Parts: sequence; C-alpha cells; structure tokens
Amino acid sequence: MKNVLVIDDSRATADTLVRILKALGYPARAAYGSSAGISILREETPDLVFLDINMPGVSGFEILKFISREPRLAGLPVFIVSSEDQPETREQALRQGARGFLLKPVTVEALDEALQKLP
Repeated sequence: MKNVLVIDDSRATADTLVRILKALGYPARAAYGSSAGISILREETPDLVFLDINMPGVSGFEILKFISREPRLAGLPVFIVSSEDQPETREQALRQGARGFLLKPVTVEALDEALQKLP
C-alpha cells in the first residue's frame, strides 16, 4: 500500500491515526476537514481512506457519495472513524460503500484488525 489518507476535522485525531498507521508501516497523511480531503481526492487517488463522519460543512457521508460517483475513485476502500456509535450510522456508512467502521478513540489493535481485512 502506497498512500493512506486520513480525513478528519480534529487535528489531534487525524495526527494520531497518521502516527499509528506509520508505526504499522503504512505511509499516511492527514487532511484536516472535508474541504481539504475533497481537494486531495480531486487530485490524487489514495489506496485507502479513513474518514470522519461528523465534520462541519461537508459530512463524511457526502464525501462517501463523492467517492462512489467518481469513476477514478470507485472501489477505493474507505473506513469510517467516528465517535457516533449508533447502529443506524454504521448501517448507512456500510450501505454507502464503507468497508468498515472504527469507533473513536481508535486503538492500534482496532486499526490493525481493519487493515488485515483488506486484500
């Protein structure tokens, strides 16, 4: 895996995920907020995205829709990272194409387990 993108409006959460990913051997970088994330996705095709749902402006669900409609990004694995632990939220994320759902704060074990599910 060449390139992991973390999209979260919380710098602390995004930076923590990037540090964990790098410690696990995955090159990663953060986009702080939905606008920054969309800008990167318009220019680049990461191998994997970790995406927050509740962000000001454009929500993570809207970014999932953008990814699914963009032919270049179709099939891009996306894991939702959220503090919202509601069954409806999980179901909606999976219906919209997310590969999985990680609850904040994300542990190294949970992140590693999610990564192991990838082909």
